[in-house]
Parts: sequence; C-alpha cells; structure tokens
Amino acid sequence: MDVDEWFQKNSFRSKSFSDVKKLVQLKRKQKKTISVVIPTLNEEKTIASIVSILKKSLMDKRKLVDEIIVIDSGSTDKTKEEAEKAGAAFVYSKDVLKRQGFYKGKGENMWKSLYAAKGDIIVWIDGDIRNFHTRFVYGLVGPLLTQKNIGFTKAFYQRPIKVGKELRPLGGGRVTEILIRPLFNMYFPRLSGFIQPLSGEYAIKREIAERMSFFTGYSIETALLIDIEKKFGLRVMAQVDLVKRIHRNQSLLSLSNMAFGILQVFAKRANTLGKLIQVQKPKKVYRTIESAKENSRIIYSLKKKPIPEVQRDPIITVNQYRKKFKKNPEWRYV
Repeated sequence: MDVDEWFQKNSFRSKSFSDVKKLVQLKRKQKKTISVVIPTLNEEKTIASIVSILKKSLMDKRKLVDEIIVIDSGSTDKTKEEAEKAGAAFVYSKDVLKRQGFYKGKGENMWKSLYAAKGDIIVWIDGDIRNFHTRFVYGLVGPLLTQKNIGFTKAFYQRPIKVGKELRPLGGGRVTEILIRPLFNMYFPRLSGFIQPLSGEYAIKREIAERMSFFTGYSIETALLIDIEKKFGLRVMAQVDLVKRIHRNQSLLSLSNMAFGILQVFAKRANTLGKLIQVQKPKKVYRTIESAKENSRIIYSLKKKPIPEVQRDPIITVNQYRKKFKKNPEWRYV
C-alpha cells in the first residue's frame, strides 16, 4: 500500500463511529478490554472535566471503556486530587516498575502505562484538552474494532491558536509544519500522509505496543510512527478526524526545545535505517539564545540545556511485564 492509497483508505471520520452501542457489541464479541490512559504533569485545570466526561458517557452509561488511568510525572498542583475526585485511577510513573528506574516525560508515562493498564486496547489522551468530547475515544477505537487489519490509530483535527486574547481557527501545530512534515517528506515519504503526526491522542492494540521501543521525551510520537511503519507496515496504521482540539499553546522557546528533542531521535532513526548518514552521535545538549533588557539595551546570552531522549526497550522484554500478562517467559525481543 503506497501513501496515496493509504490516505484514501485509512483516513476516517470520528462521526462514522458515533454509534457507541455498536462498538460495545463489537468489543464484547471480540472479547476485548479498553483502557484510557492520560499522561499528566500539572493538569489540574482540565483533568477533572476529561475524566468526568469519559466516566459518565463511556464507562457508566455505555461500557465502552473498562478503566481510566491518570499516570503522572510528578505534578506539584492538584492534578491527583482532581483526577481521583472525578473517578480515575491515579498513579505516579515513578511508582510503576521501580526496578526500571524513572525518567520524566510523556513517553516514559506511556511506556510505564503498558504495565499499569490492563486493556487489550490502549487509548492515550493528553490531559490539557479544553474541548474534550467522547469522540476522542470512540473515534480512535472505532477502526480497531471494525477493521481487522488496523492496529494503530492516530488523531488529526483543526488546531486553533491563541494570539493575545484572540483564538484564531488555524495556526497550531507549528513544529509539525516547519519540522516534521518536511522531514517525513524527504526521508520517510510513506509517513507524509499523516495530517497531525505529532498529535497526542492515539489508540493501539497491546500486541503492537508491547513490541515498540518508547523514547521518554518529546520524540515519542515521531519515533512511534517510524517504528510501527517499519515493523508492521503502513496497512496497520490509520488516522481519524476528531474535528477540533483546543489546548494551551506553548511558547516558541518551548517549541524550540521540543523540536531539538524530536530532531535528535529522528537523526538516530534515519541513520539506523540508512536514510541519513550521521557521522557523529546526535547531540543531547541544546544551546538557546536568551535575552533580557538592561537599562535601554537588550543583552543576549547563550545558555546550554540538556534535552536527553532515553530509549526504553519494548516492555515485553521486562520480566515483570511478561509475568503479569502471562507472556512466554522464554520470549526474547529481536
């Protein structure tokens, strides 16, 4: 399947799966369980709303979701209290698989969540969504339950951006358009059909997720797309239109740090796969330019910031995981 064919056949609309009752029937027929996992760090303003909507509509009313887990990097606000009050199970990432150590980052939370969650299908949802709707879940699991060959779905949507006090309808996804889309077109053209390659919402079958390496930081989305396509092929991947996503927009400096982390891992993957010759190992320290006003002058300084991207091996290589999920103890990852 080439990318043009894939774009036509494996791009879906969440509205096509809005019959949640039908999805529940398919889930039961296939004997599947579904876990929604929300990786968080200081999301007290939005987490309660997300969990409440999920629990009321897709657990209590329709039974599509079997559990909601908030897995946290170490919030210093009231994320834990708000999440538990709304009905989610809450766990700190550092308390999961303690023998494996702990790294701060979304990718780390996702990797650890494969052990914490019980579902055959895992749905990852960002914790800062301000316009959350149940389509963020039923839209993503729909293709997994209705299409036998699909094992991974990724969200796309319109991304408004706040400029001053004005919310403009388009303009979000700046790192996608300036960095990732050009890189994919140049080096991984089979992935160029993903409309929002850096979207934070996706669903995956456990048998695929447990065989994937996870980077702990900013690059998790980019690396997963490259690795899933390489190991399982484009045919198992799909994207779903979730209409619109409103969240807090990051500063240019934060996006610059994110882009460096992504580029670090992109270079590593491209080099390994023979797409890009990298003579030296990718840099892990980022130099940023900072400015401050001193009297009537602007003073510039050069600052160094470590942005480490640590690769977690497939979780199926961890003995604790294999024992919990009754995987073959003699299994070895190749």
